[in-house]
Amino acid sequence: MQDYTSKLVSVESAIKRIPPGARILISSGAAEPVGLVDGLVAHGEHLAGNEIVHLLTLGPAPYVAPGLERRFRHKAFFIGANVRSAVQEGRADFMPVFLSEIPRLIREGHVPIHVALIQVSPPDRHGYVSLGVSVDIVHAGVDAADLILAEVNPNMPRTLGDSFIHMSRIHALVATEAPLLELEANPQSDVCLEIGRNVAKLIPDGSTVQVGIGSIPDAVCAALHSHHDLGVHTEMFSDGMMRLAEAGVVTGRRKNKLPGKMVTSFVMGSRKLYDWLHDNPQVEMRGSEYTNDPFVIASNDSMIAINSALAVDLTGQVAADTLAGRFFSGIGGQVDFIRGAARSRGGKPIIALPATAKKGSVSRIQTMLEQGAGIVTSRGDVNYVVTEFGVAQLWGKTIRERTEALIGIAHPDFRADLWSGARARHYVFAE
Repeated sequence: MQDYTSKLVSVESAIKRIPPGARILISSGAAEPVGLVDGLVAHGEHLAGNEIVHLLTLGPAPYVAPGLERRFRHKAFFIGANVRSAVQEGRADFMPVFLSEIPRLIREGHVPIHVALIQVSPPDRHGYVSLGVSVDIVHAGVDAADLILAEVNPNMPRTLGDSFIHMSRIHALVATEAPLLELEANPQSDVCLEIGRNVAKLIPDGSTVQVGIGSIPDAVCAALHSHHDLGVHTEMFSDGMMRLAEAGVVTGRRKNKLPGKMVTSFVMGSRKLYDWLHDNPQVEMRGSEYTNDPFVIASNDSMIAINSALAVDLTGQVAADTLAGRFFSGIGGQVDFIRGAARSRGGKPIIALPATAKKGSVSRIQTMLEQGAGIVTSRGDVNYVVTEFGVAQLWGKTIRERTEALIGIAHPDFRADLWSGARARHYVFAE
């Protein structure tokens, strides 16, 4: 307690310790230390040429506001809504990188971290604090940082696994009791619910699953309540997974890698989810270099990886990080899990998406991707594509067979145009 008390400072005092020209890592998702982030702008007049790096964060990003370019430059490992306009307008940078490789970039000094701004639980009797809902790339950043500034918050759940750091590593603490940032669930559309049901049909009892966060992942979780003995190995964890565990659907009994454990690297969702997570031995928090390692993923038998996309062309190429020719999100963990699941014994890599966009006016199944679209997952990696109209199995199929399968799950309003485009490009026979 003496060490803890001696490190308690104000936000202003903590920010004054950051030198100009430093690279600053901010905790991800719901673990964003909002007070320290706001303090960067409010008390960082001395800062110049500082670079800020992070994954998606749920809170504010005042450092990308126009006029602060001399003080801060943001480098996004994944583009969230709070920095999207800055990236698209050229005021911030985007690094396309597999999530599994970011900790290595940090630890090997390719992206050296000088300062880590994190949010942690109060210390236990051994002097350890927990990184709580965000271990992902943050643990690597903490290990590499020269200066660690932490908000300590009793609302941060004490998570188990590889989530602990000792108080001696932290240079300054700022006390806060602010509620953790929450991610509101989107209402389920009939389209998403049908996609969820189609995906659920591909998942045998006893499988280990990976799903993300959003409308389609929530719909998949909702469709799995009649399944048995599922396991979880995922990069991100949401309320849908918690509900499956509470219902006894997720037990992990048949997992051959960390049986009984729900493995994840970060958690975003409701206050109820964070309370459930606190000291829960069923959940194992690990860094992204573990959760997203394709070899670790593949070591789970019957690994089912479910990822979303913005568009898929008739050859099977998946666009997932660009929209209308502009960067929209990032590579994230899609390729890590698609490749890992493909190499799992009995595994299935799945791309799930609605058949249309823009209120039904645009087909997401396309003859060819729009100009400027980024291919995140190659046609050679794609096995299953799912829409509300069914399932297309592409692995081991020719371009003609892929074309026929994908048009079969496109919206009926667009199938004639897709057939025309396929004939013009000689994907199918002229007749």
